[in-house]
Amino acid sequence: MARDEISHKGRVVEVGPEVTTVSIVSESACAACHASALCSLSEMKEKKIEVPTVASENFRSGDEVDVMLTASMGLKAVVISYVLPLAVLLLLVLTLPLAGLGEVATGLAAIGGAGLYYFVVWLFRDSLSKDYVFYIKRR
Repeated sequence: MARDEISHKGRVVEVGPEVTTVSIVSESACAACHASALCSLSEMKEKKIEVPTVASENFRSGDEVDVMLTASMGLKAVVISYVLPLAVLLLLVLTLPLAGLGEVATGLAAIGGAGLYYFVVWLFRDSLSKDYVFYIKRR
């Protein structure tokens, strides 16, 4: 695996002419802990990823694969998901009191601003998803 790729282990669930569906298990860092069965903090979630089907690859349902994404796309996702909404929140929290708004109004406006940001991201989800193309490799 190259250093500029992010990889997750997965299993092919379904192979179609256009899309191959891969199931990956996302687990928190403490899910691998020996005491995770006793602790309510550990969590594991199964996620289904749709990957464009490549005709030259003969994947079958049940095959173990690595789901790959370039690191730059992962970094871009972090910026869109966390950094920009934090910047919106901080901008509103720091500037609205200067405009004379009270603390409660400032807090509500900041939360509303972050919510509006995520709503706009949701509206553009189809165009954003075209930038994030996963691919799979055999294990």
